[in-house]
Amino acid sequence: MSRTVVIIGGGYGGSALAKALDPVADVVLIEPREAFVNSAGSLRALTQPGWAARMFFPYEQWLRRGTVVRERAVAADPRGVTLASGRRIEADYLVLATGSSYAYPAKPASDSTAEAMDDLLRTHKELADSERVLILGAGPVGLELAGEIKEAWPYKHVTIVDPVERLLPAFPAEMRDELHRQLDELGIDLRLGTGLSAPPVTEPGQAGTFTVATTAGDEITADIWFRAHGVRINSDYLAGGELTTRTPSGQVAVTDALNVRGYEHVYAIGDLTDVDEAKMAGYAMQHAEVVARNILAQLRGERPTATYRPLPHPMILLPLGPRGGVGQLPGPEGPIVVPAETVSAYKGADLFTGRFTEQFGAA
Repeated sequence: MSRTVVIIGGGYGGSALAKALDPVADVVLIEPREAFVNSAGSLRALTQPGWAARMFFPYEQWLRRGTVVRERAVAADPRGVTLASGRRIEADYLVLATGSSYAYPAKPASDSTAEAMDDLLRTHKELADSERVLILGAGPVGLELAGEIKEAWPYKHVTIVDPVERLLPAFPAEMRDELHRQLDELGIDLRLGTGLSAPPVTEPGQAGTFTVATTAGDEITADIWFRAHGVRINSDYLAGGELTTRTPSGQVAVTDALNVRGYEHVYAIGDLTDVDEAKMAGYAMQHAEVVARNILAQLRGERPTATYRPLPHPMILLPLGPRGGVGQLPGPEGPIVVPAETVSAYKGADLFTGRFTEQFGAA
């Protein structure tokens, strides 16, 4: 008898898991968006609107047997999920894969594909007409955004502000030095160790000249600004505590097998988990592989044995446009810093578009 696997969230991990289990189980994917979104392409779609259409992969084109329910979960318990409409979906296996939210344009603001593309085009026009750009946040998103802007408009003046004293402090000095070199070469004005005394008077992503003061006593005048910080875990539907207790940051405690603690039939993957690692799409998809193996074993009546072990060193591919960037990848004797050419080959050139076209192309 087929079993029902309910997956809450159709991001990188949830979509990969739904695809893997679709041939053998009754998969119900609960997701308010119309399509899987490769948000790695969002920043390039902002600066080069032709990229926008490559980001979206409609769920119904690549799930042969599964059902997509375009709603939001408002509560979850060991037996299933309650949706915003009041509808109840029972589950033999339940997977929490709701990920995290991030400031637009790094992640689309709308669940509608058409509206998300319209938003990117509208913001592109605002950005195209702006000569001076301020980015708040010098993490990977802020740096990638600066690189994409410089690729499209080399003449624009881009300033990045962040209170942190060092870029990417978890990574080796060799990689940080190369990152600084490339930022200098692009002419990006990087101001670390300082913040703003007050936020800009305009909304992020809307053109309008403004001047702000920094906590270091300087002033910055820009024509548009973007927020590149502030990750928020999407776990409000767990607030009632019927299933589990969240950590102070909103995450869920999991076992090595990625079970929600206390349950053999409930799993969590991706940013939602309390796994001690950077929250990245690649890791979420690795979580999905582990959970897929465990649920497949359970469906066969076997004991699940797959476990997940985070890498001992952080990994990253940080493009600065299609040709630049820095990275750190696993090596035979430990992590290795890789040059811009490798970053471009693995990510920067197509931002994983080919990979997801192959994985989530039409069924």
